[in-house]
Amino acid sequence: MTDREIEEVYQIVKDYHEKYLSKHGVKLPKLNDVDGNYVKDALVLVYLARFYPSTVSVMKDELTEFIRKFYPKINDVQQARHLGAQKGWFISAGGRDNVHVKKSGEYRLITLERPYPHFKGHRIEATGNWDNIKQQYGNRCATCGSEEGKKNIHYPNTITKLQKAHIDSSKPLAEGNIIPQCQKCNRAYRDFWVFDERGRVRGIAKPAIIKKCSEKVKRGIYKILYNEFKGQDPNEW
Repeated sequence: MTDREIEEVYQIVKDYHEKYLSKHGVKLPKLNDVDGNYVKDALVLVYLARFYPSTVSVMKDELTEFIRKFYPKINDVQQARHLGAQKGWFISAGGRDNVHVKKSGEYRLITLERPYPHFKGHRIEATGNWDNIKQQYGNRCATCGSEEGKKNIHYPNTITKLQKAHIDSSKPLAEGNIIPQCQKCNRAYRDFWVFDERGRVRGIAKPAIIKKCSEKVKRGIYKILYNEFKGQDPNEW
């Protein structure tokens, strides 16, 4: 690619980023560093974004060869994988279970209009406005990632409807304690769990959930608590 082609493709990536990805916390790498050299992350994005939206799969060796034109001493290009799951760009890495790219060592930019599925890099701000809350999560369920108005990821016969869910059910459903969950997750998790702002379970809200556990898990929990409280009778607390 010529310098002009690189700059033109980068501008396309930049325009899509400003319109669709910036609000999700996906960061756009600068095209050049302070010395005027191309930034590796930017080069990888540009190479994968050629011909957008008709993107093509690219082998890791091919990416490495391209980057070596600017960084001859580089041994192995890892940027494509890092730009995906870690930094939020919707880049799929090849693998047996990947629905987009099957071949190992192969990468493809899927879209510039959505972040990488389940990317949680956006900064969540406290707000009581329901529309703003949903927007901060990309109008997706914080727990399973299903998008509002589209087929549920785990229940394809169900259209996703986002509902207000507690982060901590012991507190009011108010500003700072709300995450969006699809109707399936909200119903399944009920008020048993405490979530973090990313929709991940981080604690138990209702001890009664222990009754749903297997005998092995119950014994494990009992052992932990017995040691922590040194066998003290709870009726004596």
